[in-house]
Amino acid sequence: QVQLVESGGGSVQAGGSLRLSCAASGSISFINAMGWYRQSPGNQREWVASGVSGGATNYPDSLRDRFTISKDNAKNTVYLQMNNLKPEDTAVYYCNAKDVWVPGKPRYLEVWGQGTLVTVSS
Repeated sequence: QVQLVESGGGSVQAGGSLRLSCAASGSISFINAMGWYRQSPGNQREWVASGVSGGATNYPDSLRDRFTISKDNAKNTVYLQMNNLKPEDTAVYYCNAKDVWVPGKPRYLEVWGQGTLVTVSS
């Protein structure tokens, strides 16, 4: 079974930085894409960043200049560097993996982590 485990969340003051990590575990042959989403109370889950195995990354325009996603394909781990954090960045951040291939089984189309809370105070 494939699992995603996030870490690195916490509390920070506005203007500060945090780095989130997400490690995929299980008998994984290949992951096509990994990314991050977030959800704050009363709001829908929104896309934050994504990266594919070939190296390309993408972000919403509103976050592009403050958030950076990076991947260690050998470790099946994805990171999210968040700089100049704002109170509106407060949310539970979820790791996501798409097209996860495991030996001898159909691929997992999508896997989600349990989430890690980021709180930014003003």
